[in-house]
Amino acid sequence: MDQHSNISFPIDLIKTSITWDELAIGDKLKGQINELKSWLINKEQRKGNKNSFCILVSGTPESGKTPTVGLLAKEAGKEAYKIDLRAVVSKYIGETEKNLKTLFTQAQDKQWILFFDEADALFGKRTEVKDGHDKYANQEVSYLLQQIESYDGLVVLATNKKDCIDEVFLRRIDASLEF
Repeated sequence: MDQHSNISFPIDLIKTSITWDELAIGDKLKGQINELKSWLINKEQRKGNKNSFCILVSGTPESGKTPTVGLLAKEAGKEAYKIDLRAVVSKYIGETEKNLKTLFTQAQDKQWILFFDEADALFGKRTEVKDGHDKYANQEVSYLLQQIESYDGLVVLATNKKDCIDEVFLRRIDASLEF
């Protein structure tokens, strides 16, 4: 776990010693990753003057999601950090938003690649709002989406359960890579 001055939850620097040739992925996925590498290295502005790029990576455990992010970071000369969303979410009102704001502010200053593991923990299929807790959970998701959309960089959301991700959220993803 790397410690960062203002961040009160654990984040881990992603490092990898493998090479692109050692990553066992298919040609379609290689093509998608090459497009992502091009954007990340050249920082081409996207349609609508959008500088952020949010991708969903899905697949079984140990399928290469984390090493791929590590390789992207290494090639682009950036640091990538793995964040467990379960550690960011707090039972105290306002604390989750505070955690996210601190993270995104520091990440923006240092141009990090943010890798949120277990994204389905927060972006699971929504149910009907029955109480204040459900309403607050929806507000947390909305706040995270706002942070992602305004972030000037790459945000990667990982899941082993893509079918559990809410459809409304999936429409806001720039790319989906299946490992």
